[in-house]
Amino acid sequence: MKKRYIKLENGRTFEGYAFGADTSCVGELVFTTGVCGYLETLTDAAYYGQIVLQTFPMIGNYGVIPEDVKSKCALSGYVVRECCDAPSNFRCQGDLDSFLKEQGISGVYGVDTRELTAIIRENGVMNAMICDDPDADVSSLSDYRITDAVAKVTSDTVEKITCEGAVRKAAVINFGSAAKAVDELVARKCSVDVLPASVSADELLSGGYDGVVLSGGPGDPADNEAAVGCISAIFGKLPVFGIGLGHQLLAMAAGASTRKMKHGHRGGNQPVKAVDGTRTYISSQNHGYEVVTDSITEGKVSFVNANDGTCEGIDYPDKKAFSVQFEPDICRGTDTDAFLFDRFIDMMEGK
Repeated sequence: MKKRYIKLENGRTFEGYAFGADTSCVGELVFTTGVCGYLETLTDAAYYGQIVLQTFPMIGNYGVIPEDVKSKCALSGYVVRECCDAPSNFRCQGDLDSFLKEQGISGVYGVDTRELTAIIRENGVMNAMICDDPDADVSSLSDYRITDAVAKVTSDTVEKITCEGAVRKAAVINFGSAAKAVDELVARKCSVDVLPASVSADELLSGGYDGVVLSGGPGDPADNEAAVGCISAIFGKLPVFGIGLGHQLLAMAAGASTRKMKHGHRGGNQPVKAVDGTRTYISSQNHGYEVVTDSITEGKVSFVNANDGTCEGIDYPDKKAFSVQFEPDICRGTDTDAFLFDRFIDMMEGK
């Protein structure tokens, strides 16, 4: 049991034990409240540059299931209270410690994750270091900033995905987290082109697409000026559905602004209330920035977070566009899941 340490920007040090890769790292320390789905958390590109703290006390109890792993780990480090070294699941093909080693991700277990979470909730997201040296120099921690996040996780080439009997063609701009959107579109008889974040408006307008999905992704939305310009150029010309970072970029293209949140929304249990209606949905979210509601001059807020009232969705009925901050494919509360993708299909069909 090798000692490993978490050193915070505010000077606090937490002692734990090492698992995962034998390396040190620096990142933004954030917490996620998911009870399960740690494989999805580890492979979510929206965590790029961050050290992720799981609030649920035991992680790794169903091991590693390759079919549930969509991409490589993008996060910088991983912190848990207890790491299960004897997983049990009929689909399990490995343990979490080995998986993190393969991915080159440094982990710490055996620390008081409740106290760490309380620090972030009270003080906000802060930079941290995972290292094996309790006396490591942290004087430059406050200077750390996540940069070029989308460029580090987007695809480099166009990926064309076909399905039997396809009746529509959709483009998915990959800002890092495109896999779920692709699955939902293919399930609805769409052929899909997954495009790099650097795609131009001309390519989108001349590609024969019935609609465009802006995927989720990491980092500060304000760092993506070129993408905002591209979205502005297609705004109102093609149906557009924005998700996560895509929601924020679409809002910026429509003239709104974004800002960093104190500690963000991360986990599978975020309550989202429909503005026009009585339903509250339980959603999965992973974001540290929000669209400033008072800055929205075009469009109408469609969803708000039931905890803090922040903007969770915007409709642009005159522009054939809408967006949500949460993951629409696992939003519960309706007779069928992923109802927002059904809405996007209707929009592509001119309904």
